[in-house]
Amino acid sequence: MRQFERILVTSALPYANGPLHIGHLSGAYLSADIYVRFLRLMDKDVLFVCGSDENGAAITIRAKKDRVEPQEIVDKYHSLFEDTFRKVGLSFDVYHRTSSDLHHATAQEFFKDLYDKGAFRERESEQYYDVSADQFLADRYIVGTCPKCGHEEAYGDQCENCGSSLSPTELIDPKSTLSGNIPELRKTKHWYLPLNEHEEWLKEWIENGRIEGEELHDPREWKNHVVGQCKSWLDNGLNERSMTRDLSWGVDVPQDIEGSEGKKLYVWMDAPIGYISATKKWATDKEESWEQYWKSDDTKLVHFIGKDNIVFHCIIFPAILKTHGAYILPENVPANQFMNLEGRKISTSKNWAVWVHEYLQDFPGMEDELRYYMIKCMPESKDSEFTWKGFQDANNNELVNNLANFINRVVVLTNKYYEGVVPEFDESIDFETPDEEGFPGFHDSELMALHDLVQELSQHIRSYNFRDGLKTLMDISTRGNQILQFNEPWKAIKEDEELVKVVMNLSLQIVAAIRVVCRPFLPFTSGKISNLLGLPALEDKDELLTMLDNLAEGFPVIEAGHKIGKSAHIFSRIDDKVIEKQIEKLHEIAFVDKSPKKENKKETDFIGFDDFQKLKIQTATITSAEAVPKADKLLKLEVDLGDHKRTVVSGIAEHYVPADVVGKQVSMVTNLEPRKIRGVLSQGMILMAEDKLGKLCFVSPEKTWDNGATIR
Repeated sequence: MRQFERILVTSALPYANGPLHIGHLSGAYLSADIYVRFLRLMDKDVLFVCGSDENGAAITIRAKKDRVEPQEIVDKYHSLFEDTFRKVGLSFDVYHRTSSDLHHATAQEFFKDLYDKGAFRERESEQYYDVSADQFLADRYIVGTCPKCGHEEAYGDQCENCGSSLSPTELIDPKSTLSGNIPELRKTKHWYLPLNEHEEWLKEWIENGRIEGEELHDPREWKNHVVGQCKSWLDNGLNERSMTRDLSWGVDVPQDIEGSEGKKLYVWMDAPIGYISATKKWATDKEESWEQYWKSDDTKLVHFIGKDNIVFHCIIFPAILKTHGAYILPENVPANQFMNLEGRKISTSKNWAVWVHEYLQDFPGMEDELRYYMIKCMPESKDSEFTWKGFQDANNNELVNNLANFINRVVVLTNKYYEGVVPEFDESIDFETPDEEGFPGFHDSELMALHDLVQELSQHIRSYNFRDGLKTLMDISTRGNQILQFNEPWKAIKEDEELVKVVMNLSLQIVAAIRVVCRPFLPFTSGKISNLLGLPALEDKDELLTMLDNLAEGFPVIEAGHKIGKSAHIFSRIDDKVIEKQIEKLHEIAFVDKSPKKENKKETDFIGFDDFQKLKIQTATITSAEAVPKADKLLKLEVDLGDHKRTVVSGIAEHYVPADVVGKQVSMVTNLEPRKIRGVLSQGMILMAEDKLGKLCFVSPEKTWDNGATIR
């Protein structure tokens, strides 16, 4: 196994065009944070970098949708990302942004170096052009049917349903996301990276971990789905890929390159270089060398990403790095798969998501409860699912009944029997527990068992098996509960005080060990346990390494005679009503279909005419509109039905501003049972039409009708 002096860890740069949801958190960020926190506890030289991806078509699409400038969009979401990551405990050493001057200069220097090496092929090709928008369309401005899986909302660069990489001209029935019109092909010039020329070494590197006979990584340590996706690409043959785009927002192609006017770097040329510019930012602030983390063979580079980014981090970016020649390649890319939500794929366009910043508002002080369930359900090797009932069950039955119960009992009993002082016991006595065969050397034997469990947990993290590591953490707590329950010190105190001292000392050793090993997973909980034990907060240096050494020698984690603190709640039960409110919130957007999606739905899935007749649909006019506080998707509408007025909460705020809808005549379902949405009683549903691009428009009469007219 190769030995490394330092480790560079990156998390995928989130697009600054919308808030973070739980799928993001479980995909690329929590896993990296666990790994980094563990390495720090092992006294490793580790650098953790990330930043906001603020260039490319996704940003301009959002800016056009919100009718603002791209800079306003990226500033808004960069700030939200920083705040959200900090509050949920992500421990980046630097969180940068790709709209910075430093990044632009770094990306341009990189492109120019490859250009000067003759790495690109200059090509004139036909690309889609939106006549009504008067511009060439970047990949993400085009949607159509995927030629490989038939998904009708595939983008011009990738199908998010099957994961296939695409070019816009491969799409069936392509449409512009700017206008919804069918674009036309026009000639334009760009610079292409000939990936086909890199196939041989990429195949050898991914499948065997070698380049020209040099061992660079162990392919057995890579996840099967990562290697499988890469092999599929390589087996199908790589093609040239354009590294520039016709865009108005992004990193300019260097001006000293002929024909660069109006050209921007392709986002997957520019975004991974964001890891490098972020490292430069950290190094400048800390007066350190950035190059040792990117250009030294004794540095281990690990990319944490979601499965939709595998090809970019395992094929395209490595090809760019190797072409440059001075940079190391990733030692591992432990990509996670996708997290679903309540039986569906997470959908940002339909608000089918749990937004992390909203969770933090709704559950103040419960960051680790979310982290715990996200890790427990982490999609490490296959897609997983978040459910609110599952979240509640994990909190109540595992965090409260297991972990918090054990720690609380130990602290309470120590204060009750020994005035909060860790008891000392006579180590010369072979204490026995009433086990089947007796258990001499009980204390030392359990310390060795604890050492083995901590080693097991550590190995899981080293192998990127974070779910198993979390399970081992809970196994340690379970073992502590079993020791207490089996020995019943609350009863034994009257008969065998020496045994109780052993049991309580051992239990405190386990709590002190949990304080350390839970930090990568539950950093806020680690701090709370430190307070309970009267110990300083962990400094992320070599605490875990020191503890392992002590346990291996039979030394205590917390010394006898140490005074601990008073009992306090670490976790609290979550009531059914709290969960029901979150489920209701998830379903509150009117245009979200609340039934599970049916695959390959047939035209024979009809409803009866009698069912249709139950709906009462009437014409109405919107007389006033305002935003619903703390709800980005909702508008509160007052509507006139002719003989009376009603209030309706509608999920159209991403498509209309309040001033634009006043005076609109609409169609409205008026016999729906009223329900409260965000504290506002909604008395009906406004009918909306939604196209394949996710755009909404009102379903209105072709000419003005009297309000209250029945629609048949």
